[in-house]
Amino acid sequence: MKLLATTALVALTATAAVAADWKQDYQVIKFGILSGENEKDRIVRYTPFEKYLERELGVDVEIFTAGNYDGVIQAIGADQIEFAFFGSSSYAAAYTGTDGKVEPLVSRLRKDGSTGYYSVLVTRCEDGYEKITDLKDKVVAFADPDSTSGYAVPYFNIAKEVDPKTYFSAIPFSGSHEAGVAGVVQGTFDAAATWQNNATDGRWQRMIEKGMIEEGQICPIWQSPEITSGPFTARANIPQELKDAMKELVMTIPEKDPEAFKQMIGEVEGTPNPQVGWIEVDHERYQWIVDMRAWLKKQRRSS
Repeated sequence: MKLLATTALVALTATAAVAADWKQDYQVIKFGILSGENEKDRIVRYTPFEKYLERELGVDVEIFTAGNYDGVIQAIGADQIEFAFFGSSSYAAAYTGTDGKVEPLVSRLRKDGSTGYYSVLVTRCEDGYEKITDLKDKVVAFADPDSTSGYAVPYFNIAKEVDPKTYFSAIPFSGSHEAGVAGVVQGTFDAAATWQNNATDGRWQRMIEKGMIEEGQICPIWQSPEITSGPFTARANIPQELKDAMKELVMTIPEKDPEAFKQMIGEVEGTPNPQVGWIEVDHERYQWIVDMRAWLKKQRRSS
């Protein structure tokens, strides 16, 4: 019995040593966040999460931001960051661009059990547009080429009804969801693609909450089918022990640090269907997005 106990203790110690080995090579962990909103607000939202990770992992953690989605995609592909919060389309872009060298870990879970959201096309309420065909010869802005709800899904679905390249007078990229919505309010664009979880919670509704635009200025005129929420993603070539540790910390943050969780998801009090946690995901969940992006790329080449 003593021999067995000693053997078990040695095995347990060896396992713990292996699990801790990654800290020798990764004394600073970096995670990327996309440019869906202005950089200042992004940093404010994710700083408590950064501190939570530092406390739990016992290493330094840094937030990585870029001026567009591709900056984060390029960073994870170049091994400059270890993790990133992606939308479905930007994950698919990273997966394709790195030949599958990224690994989705978790995605969002809402109170009603749903794990998706929607793309919407918004206009100025005063213009009275009601449907996509009302936008003939108008300027319709998309957020970013690697945005799921700001480009891939709306373009793919709108193209089933009209040809965006010829039906609209211009289809520029605004650079971010907030810039697109603000451009509509300012009259730069006649419509813009963005996202919402439901009729009371989304990018444009949160801009009202932050005082960036006034209530009654923006009206959605089109909504997509449900989009699979994007994943928190790891580089595939980092140690499995690090991926496992990070996955567990993201999964358990609602209980371990509820204030940091509330801050990072950015939802306001009273949201009818808030995010309550995370679910584990794998690549198969996003293969349809990879296929959709391939279709979009083919369309651009033929234009």
